[in-house]
Amino acid sequence: MTKIFNAFTATVKQTPDKPAIIHGDLLVTYARLERIISSWIRLTNENNVRRKERIIVILPNCIDFAALMLCAAATGTVLVPLSPELKAEAIHAAVDSTDARHLICTPEVMERIEKSSLDFSGLNGLRFCPEYMDNQQSLSEIPDTGIAEDSDPYVLLTTSGSTGAPKPIVLSQANKWNRAMASVELYSITSNDITLAGTPMYHSLAERLVLIPLITGGTAVIMSDFSPADWLATVEREKVTFTIAVSSQLRSICKLLTEIPDPRTKSLRCIVSSSALLENSVKNELVSKLKCDLHECYGASEIAIASNLDGRAAATKLKSVGNAAPGVDIKILKESGEFAAPGEPGEIICRTPMLFQGYFKKPGLTAGSMHGEYFKTGDIGKLDDDGFLYFLGRSKEIIISGGMNIYPTDIEGVIMQHSSVRECAAFAYPDANLGEVVAVAVVPESPEEFNLRTLRHYSADFLADFQLPRKFFIVGELPRNTMGKLTRRVLVEQYSSKVN
Repeated sequence: MTKIFNAFTATVKQTPDKPAIIHGDLLVTYARLERIISSWIRLTNENNVRRKERIIVILPNCIDFAALMLCAAATGTVLVPLSPELKAEAIHAAVDSTDARHLICTPEVMERIEKSSLDFSGLNGLRFCPEYMDNQQSLSEIPDTGIAEDSDPYVLLTTSGSTGAPKPIVLSQANKWNRAMASVELYSITSNDITLAGTPMYHSLAERLVLIPLITGGTAVIMSDFSPADWLATVEREKVTFTIAVSSQLRSICKLLTEIPDPRTKSLRCIVSSSALLENSVKNELVSKLKCDLHECYGASEIAIASNLDGRAAATKLKSVGNAAPGVDIKILKESGEFAAPGEPGEIICRTPMLFQGYFKKPGLTAGSMHGEYFKTGDIGKLDDDGFLYFLGRSKEIIISGGMNIYPTDIEGVIMQHSSVRECAAFAYPDANLGEVVAVAVVPESPEEFNLRTLRHYSADFLADFQLPRKFFIVGELPRNTMGKLTRRVLVEQYSSKVN
């Protein structure tokens, strides 16, 4: 058995009646989850799914999704999770880019595929839809497959490159195990923890949050969809002790926290902010209102967690995203190919035991993403004298105005301090003389009372001349993806032809 599946089955034997997963009103014990996994193993065998073959999985957050992850760990099959919101064209592109042969999806997605004019004939099992857990057949024990290995590919995460074409990230079972164990070590996770997964399970973050409790003997709580009110209610109802949330979620949750500490969150032992920078003011407010360990991490799908900022370090390094996680080495690479000195900006590169296996069937792209043993993140940052990392932005998002490099986070850090601004995002705006100038999309706290002239004066007091925004766009909300990450390129595309 692989490490993942062996750890799970060991917990089944030790605590068969302990809650393994809670999803809404549904609760399954470890013994019950084992039987659900058995049904999935039999179902995949009946549909001739073989080791290392890829299965497109298009499901909402659910217990069956978690069972499929353990099924794949047992049989050595490879999951290709996709968003249930994808159109048939995007699904077809994912099938082509991953050489997938099988499909597991909801009836709604199946109908979308069958109504399209695209050729899905090479995809086996279009009738292969999940029978949800109430209809699962129970088996006395999981069939002895004994064929999967830790080095087997386990999950292909599909992400888009600069051309928009999928570039599937290959994660092996060993990758997923190492990433889960890194979190266990960093955040002191034990079998007593109740872990909340509040992001989509087709993303690696939620997959890790489900796997961690199932291999450490804890309990996973899965949310169908996120809202700040539902998140708080779930934490209170299920007595959640640990979670990793994206920064945009924490920002919205923070607004609903009215007391210090808020009694709804008293069960929380540790919470981690990920995926994007959390504003310093929000960090401080969360620390005071949650009264639990608050961490912030920096990472990427290819490397998982690279740095960690805990509450003690935050007292003096609040603007950083922490120092290197255990076993990780972070360096800053200058354009010259030399390593940067402390304080010098450059590309963030990481050497880590959590490194992905590569981009599927793209050896050139994989090789190009590496600098020796270090993965090139495409992000710009700097290290201080103590080895703490400061994230400055994506390399493609740097604004180059008159030959000067301008980092969006520097602009946003100033503008977000103004009381009239709820959110903002700086981006490049084309200019005939300077090539690009700084533009900022602003979400006001109160649109009726917002005064742009006041904000312009405020910016001039705290930003250098070359950093000053030349364009402001007042918006109702900022564009974000399903993980809550700001999609800055949407702003560039939307406003580059407008005049303000």
